[in-house]
Amino acid sequence: MPAPDVAALLAELERAEPDVADSARIAVEWLTGGEALETISQLDVCEFLWYALPIKVTGDHVAIAHALGRLFELGGMERYAALCASETTTHILRTYGREGEEAGAAAYQQALEATGVLPPDVPELSWSSIMGPEELGAHVACAAALELAIVSGELAMPYEPETPATTVMRGLTRGRVELTTRWLTEPRAELGGDCWLHRVHGERLNRWVLGRGKARRELAQPFEVRLYAPIPAPAEPHLASLWWLLDWAAGSGGVPLTQKFNLSRALVVESAELFGWDAVTAGSIRGEADVPTLTMLREIVSEELRALRRNGRKLVLTVAGRKLSDDPEAMWTAATATLLTPAQGEHDFEVSVREAALMLLADGDPLPYAELRDRVADVVNGEGWRSSAGGQVSAADLTTPLGELQRRLDALDLRMSCDWRASWQLTPVGQQAVLSALRTQALRPRQYAGLG
Repeated sequence: MPAPDVAALLAELERAEPDVADSARIAVEWLTGGEALETISQLDVCEFLWYALPIKVTGDHVAIAHALGRLFELGGMERYAALCASETTTHILRTYGREGEEAGAAAYQQALEATGVLPPDVPELSWSSIMGPEELGAHVACAAALELAIVSGELAMPYEPETPATTVMRGLTRGRVELTTRWLTEPRAELGGDCWLHRVHGERLNRWVLGRGKARRELAQPFEVRLYAPIPAPAEPHLASLWWLLDWAAGSGGVPLTQKFNLSRALVVESAELFGWDAVTAGSIRGEADVPTLTMLREIVSEELRALRRNGRKLVLTVAGRKLSDDPEAMWTAATATLLTPAQGEHDFEVSVREAALMLLADGDPLPYAELRDRVADVVNGEGWRSSAGGQVSAADLTTPLGELQRRLDALDLRMSCDWRASWQLTPVGQQAVLSALRTQALRPRQYAGLG
């Protein structure tokens, strides 16, 4: 049955309850933007009542919500009418009024999670806070599908509307995740046989390629095609240093540590011999501090992949570490992504430096450090980055982020030589790893500042 005509409903409301008709008109115009009522979903109604109404509409917000509810009642849209008159809506609107926008927005987010119609993050896609048209279309479509599944009983929501969001999240059913994944990945006739996931990935990749600055765009342009499909783990042995450390953790009770919880000297010596890592000592290696690349590997595996944890004087595998160890493709994607993971104290500038360097190295051609540094400087200056003094980025400004990148590449055994005097050149596996890292970076969700 088609949704009732808005104009007809407003005329009927004007005759029956003229004192609420104007408020209902204001609300429905904000909600629908002039479109038919049949185009709205529960998510649309919730976002209007709990966000747009208190932030963007002037007047008695509770009265406007109730007026909209009367319009829904006349149109036979009882579920939406109940939302307008619910205690949740009244509580959120009063929270905005009494405690301010931040408290109101927090109450809105909590209530929205509790509805069950907000598409959850799934392994294939984490939703952005800032969505482009394709992602917004996918999000709206998934929300409507979740609503329909809940209303039809396909998805049972084992909690009441007033249940705290924390309880809802703990009880998140596998069915919601499976439905969202299915909705994202199945070919759809309305998309010409494409799927929403491809559309979202294509949009994010295009936005990444069209980043700031002419030099950055020219550098990134060839990667739009190269990064379209996932970068599989190489068939040949790869990430040897990482697997070596994980093998130590899995066998013999864990990775041995000293009394100060550093890696044992025997293991440090073994790592330098196996992977050709430089030691920062002219004499014999005495401990972990003498081989900083090993410390970098330990930080990647323990702190970023969270695959190891300390248990007494041992490093042992975590649950996450066991899962990654059992899934080489997942390990490959997670490990290569760390090439662009911000280190402690790093911000967008340092990541932009590393990203530009990886694009310059991706084809495997050797680049002397000075040339790499100068070409990266051209890219980041073209993006508009400036030094702390307000001038153009200089060679000195690039030393720290490029040093961080070098340690990460060497820690994962991705350069032809770890000798600091040698040109930078990636191994064939390193070239694949760079593409994998860049793809993860390009497809990451876009967030507002401060949200990650």
